[in-house]
Amino acid sequence: MKKAMNNSTSKRESLEMLPEYKSKRKQRVRGKYYRAYRQGHTVKIPGEDGTVSAQHFTLAEGTVMLEPDVREYFPTSESVNQALRSLIAMIPKSRRRR
Repeated sequence: MKKAMNNSTSKRESLEMLPEYKSKRKQRVRGKYYRAYRQGHTVKIPGEDGTVSAQHFTLAEGTVMLEPDVREYFPTSESVNQALRSLIAMIPKSRRRR
């Protein structure tokens, strides 16, 4: 249930996170599961009867994962495809199909 905001509470104070929700910068690790995700990952699904089934997921055929530095320049599939088509156009036709 939301608390009614009284007139003395500023808008800025109401938008700030409660201290218990704030995390410390050093606790976060960017890309912590990146390598494991590339190799595939298993999800355990608990059943209503107490059993646990496991499903293994891998990247779909044709899926490409971009490194973070590349993603800065090519944030969408469309931008990646456009850049690669430009590179393909520079490859001599005799070398294109191997």
